[in-house]
Amino acid sequence: MAANVLGGDLINCSTDPLTGFYRTGCCDTGAEDAGVHTVCALVDARFLEFSASVGNDLSTPRPEFGFPGLRPGDRWCLCASRWAEALEAGVAPRVVLEATHLRTLEWVDLADLQAHAVTVDD
Repeated sequence: MAANVLGGDLINCSTDPLTGFYRTGCCDTGAEDAGVHTVCALVDARFLEFSASVGNDLSTPRPEFGFPGLRPGDRWCLCASRWAEALEAGVAPRVVLEATHLRTLEWVDLADLQAHAVTVDD
């Protein structure tokens, strides 16, 4: 089983919408995941607007890819580099640490993730 940034077992991020590079609901990663979709984020309007402004529109549904489009309050496995970029821009979304893959720490400091943490039930 994959580990999360706290050193425990990686838990599911979201099944509604179904997220993860492998669309398992988990922010697991592997060699095929060039984007490193490892951060379980609770997206908000500010982050969605930011993401669209830098070329990654996550709000618009793309049924041809099985993508429903995200709304504020959805959980989604974000690319670690995108979360780091949003952090630098001051719009990083909140994070579910237990569902954020350990590999995220290659891009982001644990302290920054902890400063944006939400509980599993949020």
